[in-house]
Amino acid sequence: MKRNQFIKSIITGVFGMTTLSAFRNFTDSLQEDDHLMPVLFIGHGSPMNGIEDTEFSRRWTQMGQEIPTPKAVLVISAHWYTQGTKITAMEHPKTIHDFGGFPKELFAVQYPAPGSPDLARETASLIHASLDHDWGLDHGTWTVVRHMYPKANIPVLQLSIDYSKGPQYHYDLAKELYALRRKGVLIIGSGNLVHNLRMVAWDRLDDKEYGYDWALDINNQFKHLISSREHKPLINYTQLGKGALLAIPTPDHYLPLMYTLGLQSNKDNISFFNDKAVGGSLTMTSVKFG
Repeated sequence: MKRNQFIKSIITGVFGMTTLSAFRNFTDSLQEDDHLMPVLFIGHGSPMNGIEDTEFSRRWTQMGQEIPTPKAVLVISAHWYTQGTKITAMEHPKTIHDFGGFPKELFAVQYPAPGSPDLARETASLIHASLDHDWGLDHGTWTVVRHMYPKANIPVLQLSIDYSKGPQYHYDLAKELYALRRKGVLIIGSGNLVHNLRMVAWDRLDDKEYGYDWALDINNQFKHLISSREHKPLINYTQLGKGALLAIPTPDHYLPLMYTLGLQSNKDNISFFNDKAVGGSLTMTSVKFG
């Protein structure tokens, strides 16, 4: 049988597949873990990292050069909290300046990356999410991705965080996105492991690696659990003691980690970068899986 006849026979039902979706699932099953895109959890910190040349933004640039060029980027940002799960589905997502009190140069930044309605629909079908045409790219996304892909020529989408659900739900939901890694989609969880703005030592922001003892201790505990692939304690973080409650006074910046953990494969190497404390009660610690 000639090659084109063989392909046609598959599509038309030799193996009982009568839909394009079934054929896509079949081709997915042929992929190997060796070809999975990495998954990143990135501590994004201050919006100023989006325009300043810092050790953090330089590492984001380097990461974009180190990993395979993705076909698209999907970001779970701490700054899009919704009732239910949504995904941006517009052709041209707007740049959202969701902050105040920063220099006008930051508000002037536009990151004109395209969207991907087709990928949005496919992703929505995997996890029963709603398509969104109103949001865009908030600072949890564009401040990082513009350093990784400055040409803005790779489609970028955002997935929202359902605030009515707990960590286990988000961890389990991420597993449904695993097929996207096989399709060359880079998935990024953007938040911070330790994120307590009320306790920031604003007068110590310029002190390199300044962290309160509790912040450093719990950050190290988080890293140990991540490295050891012990996900259950990370899911049930409220049981890790006072340090975890201080580090995560609200779950918004922590929940993106759940997605990256849920997307992890058994073969993924785990490495940390930007592993620094800022202002006492924040850490920029980031993780690469794969």
